[in-house]
Formats: sequence, C-alpha cells, structure tokens
Amino acid sequence: MDLFEKTGKIALGSRLRYMASNVTDEAAKIYELYNVDFSPKWFPVFFVLAEEGSKTITEIAGEIGHSQPSVTKIIKEMTAAGLVQDNLKSEDKRRNMVDLTEKGTALSSQIRIQCTDIDHAINEIIKEAEHNLWEALAEWELLFEQKSLLERVKEQKKIRESKNVEIVKYEPKYQSVFKELNKEWISTYFEMEEADYKALDNPEEYIINKGGKILVALYNNQPMGVCALIKMDDPDYDFELAKMAVSPEAQGKNIGWLLGQAIQQAAIEMGAKKLYLESNTVLKPAINLYYKLGFKKITGRSTPYQRCNIQMELTL
Repeated sequence: MDLFEKTGKIALGSRLRYMASNVTDEAAKIYELYNVDFSPKWFPVFFVLAEEGSKTITEIAGEIGHSQPSVTKIIKEMTAAGLVQDNLKSEDKRRNMVDLTEKGTALSSQIRIQCTDIDHAINEIIKEAEHNLWEALAEWELLFEQKSLLERVKEQKKIRESKNVEIVKYEPKYQSVFKELNKEWISTYFEMEEADYKALDNPEEYIINKGGKILVALYNNQPMGVCALIKMDDPDYDFELAKMAVSPEAQGKNIGWLLGQAIQQAAIEMGAKKLYLESNTVLKPAINLYYKLGFKKITGRSTPYQRCNIQMELTL
C-alpha cells in the first residue's frame, strides 16, 4: 500500500494488522474450499484440544497467549457449533474442563488434510521470498520478549530529550530552585529536618564554601534538576552525594542519570576517590538510579537523618 511507503516503520502495527486481516480472510475462503464450516479465529483453541485433549479455559488461555474472556467467548461459539463440550468435571471434581465433541474430533481429521496443503503452500512462498517471514516473526517475538517496543520507544524519547539538557554550575540565582525541588520530594514522602534546612537555606555557606559543589540541570534553559557534593570530614569518604532532585515535570527525560554522571565527573576532577550517600528504599526510582550509577549498599554508619534507611558508596 502507498500509505505504508509514506508512513514508514511507524505504521508497523497497522501493517501487521492489514496483513493479518488479509490472511484471515484468505483462511475463511480456504475453509470454504474444503467444505469445512469453521471460523479461523477458533483454530488456536481447536488445535490445543485436538492435540492435547481436555483443558481448562485458564490452561488454554495460557498456552495460546489469549485472555480468559477471549477464550471463553470462543468456547461458547464452538459449543454452539457442536464442536466443543464444556463444564466437564475433572478427576479432582474441582475444575471445569473443555474438550472436543465427536463432531469436533471428526473435523480435526478433515482439517489435518487441509493443513498439509496450507503448509506446502506457505513453504512455496518462503522459497520465493527473499526473507523468511516465519523465522523473522520468531526472532522479533523473542526481541519483544527481551524488551518491548514501548520500552524501546521510551529509551529513544529519553535520548532525544536528553540532548536538550545542559548541566551547569550552581549560581546564587538557582538557590530558590535548589531549595524548592528538594523540599518538594522530601515533603511528599517525609518531613523536612534540621540538616535539610541548613543545606537548602544556605547552600553556598553550607556546601560550596566548605569545598563542595552543586550542579544544576537545565532543560530547554529551565532549571529542572539539582545535585550536590558535600565535603565530608571522614577518613573513608571524600564527598557525600546529596540533595539530588528532579522536577516532576521533567521526570522521564534522563535528567537524574545525566546529573549523576556529571557529579561523578566533578568529584573525580576534585580528586575524590570515594563517594557516600544516604537515602530511603521507598524512593525506588532513586535507588535504582544509584545502583545504575555504580553505588553499592553498605551498613553500620551513623546518620543525622531520621528518614535514612539505606547507605551506599561508590569507588571512583
């Protein structure tokens, strides 16, 4: 179709539906050719029952990858056609089973002849085609199982939007943003504590003038994320990675990851060998980000924060 030439790969779903619709229409005509009164959509259910015998609707749904309501509807249609009998009691008398009737069993032998001809016809198409669609479908299904199309599109969206992110050094004009972004997430999950107010009200005095650093993430020139390195008076660690916050409006744009990488590089340039951080496991996206950045969980250190229930470190 000209439409698919114009749209390109973004119409993959539409093109597959178009092809599936054509194949289904052809399948209906093939059943007519063999004088079989049968709907193509019944075939997966029919095949499972013909090959494996009685099953529950749940078992059939799991085997063919359909929803239970979808299978239930097909079973009702096949029952009305006299091909299936349901509500059969299993040996444990607790499960309702579905099986083929005598008419259904007889039809399965007739359909096998038809299937042989179809198999040969499809093999002819495979020989004529430059690409083996059957093998390609199996490969694509495996790739989608490993990572869905939605996940892949999300990744591409992040990559594109991250190009509009710029990481800059802290300036006094960002003080209110630094405070509000952190206050927002802290107040959402916990309560502001004394140590929070010290760092957020006076970031230059409490962080920068003591040898620390603050970075700000700009998205389309608007401050949307912040992160700090707080100098530690500790023999084990050089800096604490702290006060990382991203505006809810900018989440999903890879800003946390970009800030984390930038703050690590800043720490290295300042001669740091090891970073430390404190957090809470209720903040699952943040914890996942820290692990992705290379931090590892540790235990046994004291903390000024009541909300802290996980401590992590990173060797640079």
